[in-house]
Amino acid sequence: MAYHHGDLAAALVEAGLDLTRSGGPEALTIREVTRRVGVTPNAAYRHFPDRQALLRAVSAAIEAAMATGMAAERGLVAPRESLRAVGLGYIGFALAEPGWFAVAFFGAGDTSPESVLDSPAYLALADALDMMVHIGDLAPAARRSATWSCWSTVHGFAELALRGPLRHLDRAELWKLAEQAVDTIIAGLPRVV
Repeated sequence: MAYHHGDLAAALVEAGLDLTRSGGPEALTIREVTRRVGVTPNAAYRHFPDRQALLRAVSAAIEAAMATGMAAERGLVAPRESLRAVGLGYIGFALAEPGWFAVAFFGAGDTSPESVLDSPAYLALADALDMMVHIGDLAPAARRSATWSCWSTVHGFAELALRGPLRHLDRAELWKLAEQAVDTIIAGLPRVV
């Protein structure tokens, strides 16, 4: 992909997406991104002061794509089914795009709880839980802990499936386990009594 006038920052992010898709965060270098776009490394520094800034921009694009996929899975369904779709969408994205998953959650730097609150994946989860509270299907006092319990479950499952003992399972068996993990955590969320 050669750059021809226009939005160089977007072209650099696109090249970064291309590199990280299969190679994860380690594959992203300013030199390789600019080579792919057809500009000098100095041109990249006008838009991104360093590799980490470019990696953050790539990560933001990945998280937006992930959230879009998670939202598409939700459709017009009941809140618990929506939460299920969000969880399975998260795991599905991780399995389909392991390089991007690594960039989005480990490659871009700040992983503090505060930085996560702006993440599109977090917002999709928060929206599903907020709807459950709104209709009286989740106790308001349980909302905050439910967020971290749900996220920990799907993220932990994704990690076990990508890098842990579940990585050797065939896709059908792995997906059945993913569904069971998501269903179990949702079943454990306290309902309003």
